[in-house]
Amino acid sequence: MLPKNQRLRLAQDLSATVRSGVRSGRRNVVLYARHQVEPHGGDRVGFIVSKAVGNAVVRNLIKRRMREIARSLRSDTGEYDVVVRALPGAADLDWAELNEQVSSAWASVLRKSGVR
Repeated sequence: MLPKNQRLRLAQDLSATVRSGVRSGRRNVVLYARHQVEPHGGDRVGFIVSKAVGNAVVRNLIKRRMREIARSLRSDTGEYDVVVRALPGAADLDWAELNEQVSSAWASVLRKSGVR
């Protein structure tokens, strides 16, 4: 479990990040990130895993994997709110493939946000 100050928990925070954040998609995940309006002491991460991904067991497995991957993703350039959305194909990925896709999307989002 991520510490409380590193989690996006409110629906308004998630939707604001999705609507106004920088987006980077991969085959099975989409990552949104935006600079925090009010700094909260580090990056905050939220997850969206719909029922299209699978049953509750599969969705929770995907969330646990993404949570662990998110622990290793940190930005040195500022504080971000990050939302990771799992697409239905994410249920078929093993750990290494999911890690590669999320890490790749994170690097892309950091590049894009530096341009803006």
